[in-house]
Amino acid sequence: MKPYVLKMATQPGISFEVRRDLAPVNNRWHCHKEVELIYIAQGTGTLLVGDHVRNFAAGTLCLIGANVPHYWRFDDRYFENSAAPINVIAIHFLETFWGRDFLKLPENSSIRQLLESAQKGMLVQGRIKPLVHSFEYLLHINGPYRIISLIALLSKIAGWTEVLFLSSGKVFAGAGILEEQRINAVYEYTMKHFKRKIPLHEIAKIASVSPNAFCRYFKQRTRKTYSQFITELRIGYVCKRLVETDSPVKLLCYESGFNNSTSFHRCFKHITGKSPLSYQKIYRNNL
Repeated sequence: MKPYVLKMATQPGISFEVRRDLAPVNNRWHCHKEVELIYIAQGTGTLLVGDHVRNFAAGTLCLIGANVPHYWRFDDRYFENSAAPINVIAIHFLETFWGRDFLKLPENSSIRQLLESAQKGMLVQGRIKPLVHSFEYLLHINGPYRIISLIALLSKIAGWTEVLFLSSGKVFAGAGILEEQRINAVYEYTMKHFKRKIPLHEIAKIASVSPNAFCRYFKQRTRKTYSQFITELRIGYVCKRLVETDSPVKLLCYESGFNNSTSFHRCFKHITGKSPLSYQKIYRNNL
């Protein structure tokens, strides 16, 4: 997919941005030349990074490399209810803001390798509380200690053992207004209607192409079929509901859009590596 290229506003007197967002921002498929280091303190939704789809929730910490297309799609309730809480700390920086030769220093090899790995998108897992403190600190610090604190945070992440790489690393470069409108329309429509059957002619009409052309378009740019994408959204929805509710698995199966229990269990195991009940037990124990 060709993402919208986002140009971030820079403020005078600072070399990189640290901000707290209390409402959804950049709610579309986009990329930017800055590296993104983000911590979700409050908020839930769906994250798309390259060719990867997953849920996000409070406690999500993610590093996304420069020019990697992504989409933090917050759940509908945050748009329908202004009182729904969102708390996100986002850090954006150019890989060269500290000088073009900084990362070439032997002492910074781990940070250089980290930023290279971030081209796949990285989910930092485990007991991340010490890292969260650094995010909060960066919001309020000024002067040279601001840069030192970012370097220290990246160094900690570079040595972190519990990391999950998200996408294949195949970045879909290029952009344009028409392409931005098309893919965001496809994503928005799909995320609103994935719980029911979406006929091919229906989603092709959203993309303003023929059904056959849409199949090629989607597969070429995402490395997956449209039906695979919908399946991932449905399984992600079930995973979220398994952790948040006591709804029976069979009910969630049909609620998410599956019309066959056997197919649902097969897809769930293929995507998560676990059965629904095993998934529920593991993730509830981690709360």
